[in-house]
Amino acid sequence: MIFNIDEVTVYFPYPYIYKEQRDYMVQLKQALDAKQHSMLEMPTGTGKTITLLSLITSYQLAHPEVPKLVYCTRTVPEMEKALEELRELIKYRESVLGPDGGRILALGLSSRRNMCVHPKISQESDRVTVDAKCRTLTASWVRQRREQDPSIEVCEFFDGFDSHGSQNMLPPGVYTLEDLRNLGERNRWCPYFMARHMIRFANVIVYNYAYVIDPKISQMVSRDIEKESILVFDEAHNIDNVCIEALSVSFNRRTLDGATKNLSLLNRAIDKAKEQN
Repeated sequence: MIFNIDEVTVYFPYPYIYKEQRDYMVQLKQALDAKQHSMLEMPTGTGKTITLLSLITSYQLAHPEVPKLVYCTRTVPEMEKALEELRELIKYRESVLGPDGGRILALGLSSRRNMCVHPKISQESDRVTVDAKCRTLTASWVRQRREQDPSIEVCEFFDGFDSHGSQNMLPPGVYTLEDLRNLGERNRWCPYFMARHMIRFANVIVYNYAYVIDPKISQMVSRDIEKESILVFDEAHNIDNVCIEALSVSFNRRTLDGATKNLSLLNRAIDKAKEQN
């Protein structure tokens, strides 16, 4: 159905809308117009995700100066659900507006563990292990050594992205993590690095809270996102735990013992240098 909220034409992919959904849209639009923060809540099972996506993507159509919707979720299933609902919304919008109504680029971004298509590394279940093995095959110094020694293993998918994928643009559409993995396998380029490359061109980005909250990750991934973008935290009651986790460091007794030993070695080396000088 199509209806207006103030001066925004809203495209909603269902024939009926609950009062709670329309009220939610009205409050959300007021926050967007005022360029202010907003905390909204809806009862469980009343279609919060599609309500939010319908209003904000319609708002983007009416206000081209809004470059991106950055939609943050806590889990991968929540991310995939949001992208699937967005896909249905864009199908409906295209049926009403024609091909131009579907000209949107939306994609998900997750960790290497969830996006890797390397035949060996993708079999690992531990995120830290996947990250470490990925870096051993994609680091610039490893690839430089490969030029001198062909026996050194590198990732063919990263090489494919670096040689061809980074120069290409994904066509308009909504891309789930599975879609990106399938494209990566078919085109022989890394879906993780392609998604990171394409977020600067996307209209809608769906990824984990940490890509915004964790300073180590956000500086690598999200630093080029325009300040005029709309930022949404879904299930925002989880944010405090995510912030605590992002700024916490975990270590065990073995790590402490190793650090103590290294400090003792450093102290002896300093004392020895002082004696010699």
